[in-house]
Amino acid sequence: MVNLVLLARAPGHRKTGAIVLGALVPDLVIILFYAWHLLRGTSERQIWAIEYYRPWWQNWIDTFNSIPLIALATLLCWQARRPLLLAFCASMLLHALGDLPLHHDDGHRHFFPFSEWRFESPVSYWDPAHHGLEASIVEMIAVVTAGAWLYRHDPVFRPWVLAGLAVYAGYWCYVALVWL
Repeated sequence: MVNLVLLARAPGHRKTGAIVLGALVPDLVIILFYAWHLLRGTSERQIWAIEYYRPWWQNWIDTFNSIPLIALATLLCWQARRPLLLAFCASMLLHALGDLPLHHDDGHRHFFPFSEWRFESPVSYWDPAHHGLEASIVEMIAVVTAGAWLYRHDPVFRPWVLAGLAVYAGYWCYVALVWL
């Protein structure tokens, strides 16, 4: 929702799908990782305490969250005058930049493959020991506000907003069932 507000200058045109997909791709590897382990019957504790930190998974996850790689792709799309790919890459870049300050001890190597460094933020988007509740509330406010603005701004955005808010609500229901 936030990426659409920031990047969809011409409401309703074809870039909307590219922006939405670009916002999701950095987390798709994590979703595939999680689904793979759920299908294998791996416990939640094992998934997030051990499997998530295996080098093979970390390399894949960090490739799709690498600010230099995504910035390079964005620049190449801009130079090649490929607006859909540019919107997709710019949305990925916004996602990675937004993730950077919101991970405490589970952050990505945002400069992979050029650096192994991970920023350990004092704020986590999920961990209550590191302001996770407050960060989640700010995120919810940002998503709902962006969704309301898009919904009101142009009718073409309405299906995207409704679908996005439904997925977002489903995510939080799942989080509540699994983590609480």
